[in-house]
Amino acid sequence: MQPRAKEVSVFEVAELGRKVSKEEFEVQAPALQAELLQAQREIQAARIPVIVLVAGVEGSGKGEVVNRLHEWLDPRGLRTHAFWDHTDEEVMRPRLWRFWQRMPPRGMVGIMFGSWYTQPIIDRVFERATEAEYERELRRIEELERLLTDDGTLIVKLWFHLSKKEQKKRLERDVDEGRMTAPLLKKFAKKYDRFVEVSERAIRMTDTGHCAWTVVEAANRRFRDLAVGRAMLHAMRTRLGHGAPAPEPTPEPALAPAPVVEEGSGRVTVLDRVDLSLALTVEEYEGRQEPAQAKLTNLAWQARKQGINTVAVFEGWDAAGKGGAIRRVARAVDARLFRTISIAAPTDEERAHHYLWRFWRHVPRAGYMTIYDRSWYGRVLVERVEGFARPDEWRRAYQEINDFEEQLTEHGVVLMKFWLHVSPQEQLRRFEERAADPRKQHKLTPEDWRNRDKRSAYEAAIDDMVARTSTSHAPWTLVPGDDKRYARVAVLETFVQRITDALPRGKG
Repeated sequence: MQPRAKEVSVFEVAELGRKVSKEEFEVQAPALQAELLQAQREIQAARIPVIVLVAGVEGSGKGEVVNRLHEWLDPRGLRTHAFWDHTDEEVMRPRLWRFWQRMPPRGMVGIMFGSWYTQPIIDRVFERATEAEYERELRRIEELERLLTDDGTLIVKLWFHLSKKEQKKRLERDVDEGRMTAPLLKKFAKKYDRFVEVSERAIRMTDTGHCAWTVVEAANRRFRDLAVGRAMLHAMRTRLGHGAPAPEPTPEPALAPAPVVEEGSGRVTVLDRVDLSLALTVEEYEGRQEPAQAKLTNLAWQARKQGINTVAVFEGWDAAGKGGAIRRVARAVDARLFRTISIAAPTDEERAHHYLWRFWRHVPRAGYMTIYDRSWYGRVLVERVEGFARPDEWRRAYQEINDFEEQLTEHGVVLMKFWLHVSPQEQLRRFEERAADPRKQHKLTPEDWRNRDKRSAYEAAIDDMVARTSTSHAPWTLVPGDDKRYARVAVLETFVQRITDALPRGKG
C-alpha cells in the first residue's frame, strides 16, 4: 500500500528551528533599522496609512516584537493600541467599533496588538460561536480589510508561531524563574491544538492577494525580530512602488439601476412614485403630532432602559424640511438621550481616514440615539454627482454602506433612513421665500442653486442609492415633503413604530 501524501500545515514553515546568532543580529539590525526609517518617512510623505496586526500563539513574544518596532521606527509616526477585555463603551456598540476608533490617519503607522481576529478565534475555540458564526465573522473581517486596502491602507498581518513543545518549555521556564507570564498563556496553552486548528482556518480564509499573512517563526527571538523587520520593510516598499492598489471591478447587483442620464431624457425613478399631494390640515396635524411626540418621549426612555441604540439618517433635497423634522423629533426626546450630528465637508482629520470613520465615531452607546443630518450617503450622492469621488470609489461604496448598516442592525441598533422629497416647484418656492426673508437668508447658499441645476443627475443618483441600499434590515423611508406638516408627522410616526417594534413584546 502506497503511503499517503503528507498534509502540510500553514504553521509547519514556522517550526523549522531557524536561528540567528547574537553576532549576526548585531550586524544586520542597524542596517535594517535604517532602511525601515527611510521607508517610514516615504510612507508619511505619501500619506499612506499603515496598520500592523500582531497576532499569534500566546508566549511567542508579541509584546517584545512591539517594543522592538518602537525601537526601530520613528515613534512620532507610530501608535500602538492594545485590545484586551472589552470596555463598557465597546460592549454597547458593534464589535468593530473599537477598531474604527483607533484607525491610523494617513501617513501614520498603527500597531494593533490583539486584532479583529482575536475574539472570533477565542469564541470558536471555547465553543461560544458555531462554525457558521465563525465563518461569517471571518468573511466580515475580509470585507473590512478589502474596504481599507481599497482606500489605500497598507495592512501588514503578522502571525507569531511556536510549537506546542516550545510553548510548554517557555511556560515552565517562566514558572521556574518566577517571571510574570502573559495573562492568557496558561489558559490558552491547555487548548493549544484547538487554537492551532481554528487559527489555521482563519489564516487560510483571509490570506488574500491584497492583504496577505506573514507567519513568523518565533522560537528564536533574534530570528523573529529580523523576520518582522524584513516583512515590514518589504510591505512598505512594495506599497510605495505599486502605489494605491487597483480596485477590483464592482459587480453589478441583481437589481441593476439605469445609467445616469441627462435632464429631459424621461428616466422614471423611485421618486416619481412618491405621492407629493399628501397633506394635513392644521387640525389633523395637531391631532397626530402631539400624540406621536408623547409616545416617542416614553419610548426613548424605554429604549434607554432596555439598552437599545437608535440611529436615524436624514437625507433629502435642499429646503425639503430635514431640519424641521429633526427638531420635532428632538422636542420629544430628552436631551440627555440623543445627539444630532450635522455633516458638512470633511475636516482635515476626517479626510485623513476612510470616509466611514467619521460616522463610526458617533455610533451611540446602548440606550442612546444619534441623528445624522446628512450622512455616509454623501459618498454616493454629492461626491458622485460633483466628482469629489472617483467612479470606482462611489460604486464600491454601496456594498461598504450595506456592510456597515448590517453590522449596526445585527448589534440591535434601530436604524431609520429618511429621504425627504419635494417637487422642483415647491423647492423653488421655498428658495424664493428664504431669499426674501432676512431671518432665513442664511439658509440659502449659492451651492443650493447649483445643486438645483443638477437635479436630473441627483435624481439618478438617488434612484441608484435606494435600489442598492434599501435592504430588509435597513429600508429607506421616502417621505412626501411638499406639505411640511405631513412630512413631520410621517417622520415622528415612523420613529414611534420602529422603536415600538424593537422593544421586547409588551414594552412599547
